[in-house]
Amino acid sequence: MEFGNIGNYYIIEPFIRQLHQTFPGANIKTTFQLSDGFCVRENISVLPMELYYGWNESDLDCALKELSIAELYKSMGKVVSTTSYIDEVLSADLVIDFSGDIWGDNADFLGPNRFLVGLIKDRVAQLLGKPTVMLAGSPGPFDNQDTLEFAKEVFADFDLVTNREPISMEILKEYGFDISKTFSKACPSFLFEPQKEFSFISILDKEGIEDNGRPKAGFILCGWNFTEGPFDKWPREDKDYLKFAESVEYMIDVLGLDVYLMSHSNGFPIPPKEFELQHGRDYPIIKQLQKVLSKRGVQDHVHSIDGVYDTWETKALIGNFDFLVSGRVHGAIAGLSQAIPTVIIDYGHEPKAHKLVGFAKVIDVENYVASPESSDSLKKIIKDCWIHRKVVQKNIANRLNLVHQMTLENFQLTREVFEGH
Repeated sequence: MEFGNIGNYYIIEPFIRQLHQTFPGANIKTTFQLSDGFCVRENISVLPMELYYGWNESDLDCALKELSIAELYKSMGKVVSTTSYIDEVLSADLVIDFSGDIWGDNADFLGPNRFLVGLIKDRVAQLLGKPTVMLAGSPGPFDNQDTLEFAKEVFADFDLVTNREPISMEILKEYGFDISKTFSKACPSFLFEPQKEFSFISILDKEGIEDNGRPKAGFILCGWNFTEGPFDKWPREDKDYLKFAESVEYMIDVLGLDVYLMSHSNGFPIPPKEFELQHGRDYPIIKQLQKVLSKRGVQDHVHSIDGVYDTWETKALIGNFDFLVSGRVHGAIAGLSQAIPTVIIDYGHEPKAHKLVGFAKVIDVENYVASPESSDSLKKIIKDCWIHRKVVQKNIANRLNLVHQMTLENFQLTREVFEGH
């Protein structure tokens, strides 16, 4: 998990560390797939992903079997049969659902019945009498009527739900969920620390980029930002990049910035191939943007970060920019958590994610979320944020202490629920 989508790791590392802080000495197990190095370093055990969801035809049947077992346990007070998942739940003192933005219809974009299977797994833990919480998520939307009523039932029986932004609360109200045990907090990613010993000058030397003294702006783009899906469509026509190219030109020619195009995702060969950190799916996108700019005669003052950098290096690199435009929400968080004036490019096609505006509300920069549908609108918001950057930076810095406290409250509330169970 730590070597793919960089934003995932921004979340998981502080999440696990805060769990250890909250429950000293706890044995933490997860079905998230993490490296041996991470497990040793962070004192965590990894279970087979298939215990939760295995992307195979038997997932739903297995979950329904577990639901029947749990229902019998609820009525009879004993386990009449078991599975590996039920064994793990029975041995646990606390069960945490950590679904992020896929507790809802968006889960089914990952695999058949993905949301329904997840709901059943939650319900099994509840029926087996375990304290069950959902932390730091962005639940919704819930337009699938086949799962809506069951989702409401499961949601109502969580002992605690914390959202990582406030818009999810509005969505839950809209769909009629019981929100009496739900709180709006902040994402653990705000706590992620960049690499301490980091030399931006060394990175520029490695990349063959000369520092000309102009202000530096990062520019992150991903497949979700295009107005035509799917997010992994490839190849794309040059015209799809026009709005972004015009924005970069504006940043260079009008605002006087040097623009650094960069990827905020990595990848690695599928095992059993030997592990090697490599470029992720965003990298070809920024390279095509660079080619489009070159065809338009824009070559000076635009640079591509071509090296492959790990999570800690990436956040440290972003921390050296004077300004940031990001189509990845956690790329934006990497900037905002370091008080960098940041414009967030919203998703341009379905399934759209309310988390982008929600995260912006948490840090009080919702005015700087830009739709990718109009280059004029995107340029206007970039201009406004840059012109007012000193005020924006001060406001972000003042807000961060509160955001950090909101993040920690995810875990403080969990401890209170556990102790009172």
